[in-house]
Amino acid sequence: MTDAIMTFLHDVMTSPWVYAALLAISVIDAFFPVVPSETAVITAGVFAAAEGTPHLGLVIAAAATGAFIGDNISYQIGRAGGARIRHRTAIRWAHAAFEERGGLLLVVARYIPGGRTAVTLTTGVVRYPLHRFAFFDGIAVISWAAYSALIGYIGGAAFEDNPFKGLLLGLGIALTVTAIVEIVRYVSRRRSQPAGPDRDDPAGHPRELTNSDS
Repeated sequence: MTDAIMTFLHDVMTSPWVYAALLAISVIDAFFPVVPSETAVITAGVFAAAEGTPHLGLVIAAAATGAFIGDNISYQIGRAGGARIRHRTAIRWAHAAFEERGGLLLVVARYIPGGRTAVTLTTGVVRYPLHRFAFFDGIAVISWAAYSALIGYIGGAAFEDNPFKGLLLGLGIALTVTAIVEIVRYVSRRRSQPAGPDRDDPAGHPRELTNSDS
């Protein structure tokens, strides 16, 4: 089974159409996130190191270009559908958040599962300036494409004689980084929650009512 999978991947990754495939996958992943664009780029990076093809620089360029196109499509979808959203309070909050740190959100969301689609759609909904969106999204897609391809390249270089092990190493690194990001986000949210009188006590028990609560 493993040999069959690696034979299939070898045929795909050594095809001259691999760059077009990476571009297309990265486009679709922007608004249909079940398509595994990061896995595809990591796999291409593994074969770039282990087999010498595809070319690492072209892999990064194809993935970044596709991601940029897809993000702009997602932005336009959000912009077109924003008028139908009725939660004006949420829109005002999102608009303020993007005005304050929109560029950072665009870059960081690239590494959060599901964050890419949510943020690019929201930038369109709140009508975040297109020129600013394009600038920061350009930084985001280049950093993401380089990160994914280089992770795969590291795995492929470590196991040049066994691309399958290189692929497992690359995917393992990516999953570890994702887990660390999620843990940091969870801890940050917990620390940012205000400690008010209505919160439960540290042991998790509800606060008892006093006469002043009556």
